[in-house]
Order: sequence, then structure tokens, then C-alpha cells
Amino acid sequence: MNALYMLDTNTVSYITKGHSKAARARMLNLEEDEVVCLSVITEAEIRYGLAKRPEAVALRERMEWFLAAVKVLPWGRDEARAYGVLRANLESSGKTLENMDMLIAAHAIAIGAVLVTNDKAFAQVEDLHATENWATDLV
Repeated sequence: MNALYMLDTNTVSYITKGHSKAARARMLNLEEDEVVCLSVITEAEIRYGLAKRPEAVALRERMEWFLAAVKVLPWGRDEARAYGVLRANLESSGKTLENMDMLIAAHAIAIGAVLVTNDKAFAQVEDLHATENWATDLV
């Protein structure tokens, strides 16, 4: 059975900027049955960050290369359904999550992916299949 890993925005940043050697090494040493993907929501966050820094030409080139090399999954009806349930559950339990993070979490839930993140806020999302932190050298 394949393991599907969905990278959160912070993990992509650590890998592409070289801030976490551990995350980069994990990405480069995937097992044969491991697949990495991004939510289109993560791509949107990346593109927003790049738009705020038009002078960061080298970063833009690295990000464009990374986005071309990794499968970016669209957001559809299953993800919208998972978002509705997730948001209602979080609100009813008094928990909060940033809007974009909630969309990414819903995407990972809908496709049964392990969410790879260094963001501890995702620990409160009980519906996630699992989370992993590949940036172990930043802990």
C-alpha cells in the first residue's frame, strides 16, 4: 500500500530554502511506495508569498522547480465536504485553526494523506489520518 504525504506550506519552505536539512533529506530519500503531493491551497500560499517578494528571483526559481516536480492536487467536492465537517467540529469544540490551514487539513482528510507539517496547530485536528514533522532538526 502506498503512503501518501501532503506537504504543508512550512515544510515546502523548509525544503526549498534549505532551512531544514532533515526535511530535505526525507524528501530526497522517499521509499518506493511513498508519494508526496501538495494541496493547491499550499500552492496558493506559496504564490502569495512570492508575489510579496518580487525581488526574490532565486527563491522564485526554486519554488517553480519544486512546484513542477511535485504533484499538486486540485480542491473539489470531496474536499469541500471534509471542510464543512471539519469546521463544524472545530467550532463546536471551541478549537480554532487559520482558514488556509483548515482548507489544507480538509484536503488531507479527504484524500487520506499524512499531513507533513511543523505547525503544532494541526494536532487539534482529530480527523486527520496522521501528521508527521520532517523538520526534526528545527524542533
